[in-house]
Amino acid sequence: MNNDRAARMLLPCVGILGAGLLWWAASLAVSDLPSPWKTWQEGKLYIIEPFAKRGEMDQGIGRLAYYSLLRVAHGFLLGVLVATPLGLLLGISPAIHRMVDPVMQVLRPISPLAWLPLGLVLFQKSEPAALFAIAVCSMWPTVINTMMGVRAIPEDYWNVARVLRLSRLTTFTKIVIPATLPYIFTGYRLSLGIAWLVIVASEMLTGTPGVGGFLWQEYNSLIYAHILLAILTIGVVGFALDRLMALAESKLRAI
Repeated sequence: MNNDRAARMLLPCVGILGAGLLWWAASLAVSDLPSPWKTWQEGKLYIIEPFAKRGEMDQGIGRLAYYSLLRVAHGFLLGVLVATPLGLLLGISPAIHRMVDPVMQVLRPISPLAWLPLGLVLFQKSEPAALFAIAVCSMWPTVINTMMGVRAIPEDYWNVARVLRLSRLTTFTKIVIPATLPYIFTGYRLSLGIAWLVIVASEMLTGTPGVGGFLWQEYNSLIYAHILLAILTIGVVGFALDRLMALAESKLRAI
């Protein structure tokens, strides 16, 4: 048991160390690519003072991540508020699914880079346009997983509801929701990951304060160490969000 625990702790450290060595080797081969040490040296002010605000874009990496997370939370919640009932409806009603499915299949693959300009046309401001792009792009995994969850409900459950003559509301609250909840949370987990990807792209295009906006500004300023700092921040925050949602999902399954 102790060996297994040690291996679980050691193997991720080996992976991180290996990635760092590859980064260092790449920095030797590519002159413009900062090494891990140089990235730390040029970016440590943003890390050791994570919530400092020296200017519109000259802020600590924690504050910039907070701005991005706030937008993600609003856009994600908006998306799942639409996606969850839509997925339930599509799973329950084959007729509505046949009607909506062609539209859904056309809209689902559209890039956030296409939705953002439409949002700017509709709302005339970058903030609501970004929330619109996040909501539209992140909702589809929740719609699809929720729909599949309803369809995966065993036929015996429906038969019991008919035998007991349960009302539609009781069937929905006592059978459909409990049986579908694990699928819904899987959809939420996937949707949250997409929402985090979309906000970075949206901030890069609109130049608003956040991790994406900071990345684009540093690229235009040719400060490559700060670009890598922003990329690492995006990855770490995305990893943390995924793990938090996975923890919530595992707690749900344990109930």
